[in-house]
Amino acid sequence: MEKIYTSLGLMSGTSMDGVDASIIKSDGYGQFTNIFDEYYEFGENLQKKLIKLRNQILEKTDLITFSDELKDLEREITILHSEIVNKILLNYKGEVDFIGFHGQTIFHNANLKISRQLGDGKLLSQLVKKTVVYNFRQNDLENGGQGAPLVPIFHNLLANIIHKKFNINFPLNILNIGGISNITKTVSETDILKHNIEACDIGPGNVLIDEWIRCNSNKKIDLDGLIGKSGKINELVLNQAIENFSNVSLEKSLDVKDFDISFAKGLSLEDGCATITNFTAYLISEGIKLFNKNNENIASKYLICGGGRKNNFLLENIKHYLNDNNINLEPIDSYSIDGDYVESQAFAYLAIRSFLKLPISFPETTGCKISCPGGVIVKNY
Repeated sequence: MEKIYTSLGLMSGTSMDGVDASIIKSDGYGQFTNIFDEYYEFGENLQKKLIKLRNQILEKTDLITFSDELKDLEREITILHSEIVNKILLNYKGEVDFIGFHGQTIFHNANLKISRQLGDGKLLSQLVKKTVVYNFRQNDLENGGQGAPLVPIFHNLLANIIHKKFNINFPLNILNIGGISNITKTVSETDILKHNIEACDIGPGNVLIDEWIRCNSNKKIDLDGLIGKSGKINELVLNQAIENFSNVSLEKSLDVKDFDISFAKGLSLEDGCATITNFTAYLISEGIKLFNKNNENIASKYLICGGGRKNNFLLENIKHYLNDNNINLEPIDSYSIDGDYVESQAFAYLAIRSFLKLPISFPETTGCKISCPGGVIVKNY
């Protein structure tokens, strides 16, 4: 029997509003138990600083131009993560073997082989007195991959747990609607030698909706999609935006900077939100159709995780555009998994796999040349 490790995963997503933290137990293969999940919100000042800096760094040279700001903010965010970890460790009585530290993405460009996450693994290890695994994306980029999505190997583990526990048949896909949307086509444990896990980014998730709300109101998100639902879709603006947007390639990782909200300029808060939500839904549905083309006549289940699954107006519009009885969308929460914490659990799992030198990315998930281990392991205490 493989050794079971305990790992604490930390994930801060593109919304830049806080940290999801999860403790799991796993052997890095098929054994998995979830122990703890909690969300820790950033202060408004920190969120504003992060968003401002991300918006300033548009190309490689900006990483040098704003190096002092990056260094200061990296230290601030690492100390905040350490405070969260120490608070968790104080209450959790068991031993934690690893901290899986994703950090805060500030710039991602696969063509340049750069994915910059704010988060100093050495400093975090020193402050929490634990082995830290961080910088998960770089090895994949060095091996010709897109550096994302990295969570599919964990999605596959969850799908097999759901398959056994609820007798749900494959094909079973996981749709993550975070800042960016991505899909994983999972495979049965018994089938994994014949068929590979496949995954890709398919379009925006919450990124455009969140930005519109932040720029045009004092709110941070469109809670439950109520603002969008109360507005009127501007068909002219929507159709022009769709026409102007080149189709998403399923072979390219996406960044929040690949999208913008300028096409909705001049619309009211509600109408702009309705139009942007519809645009997002259209791109997600087109991505699903493209991804699903080999299974067109087979009933496929898509289990949705990430914050976007709570936006009812977005989901209604995705279903409207899909208009396909063979594609069934359901929240992953229906199968005893909290869809808010899939990514923090995933980086706890990836930390274990990194320690065991097991691959975390694959040619069919990120486009890397060979299956790649990843993550830099540091023990600095």
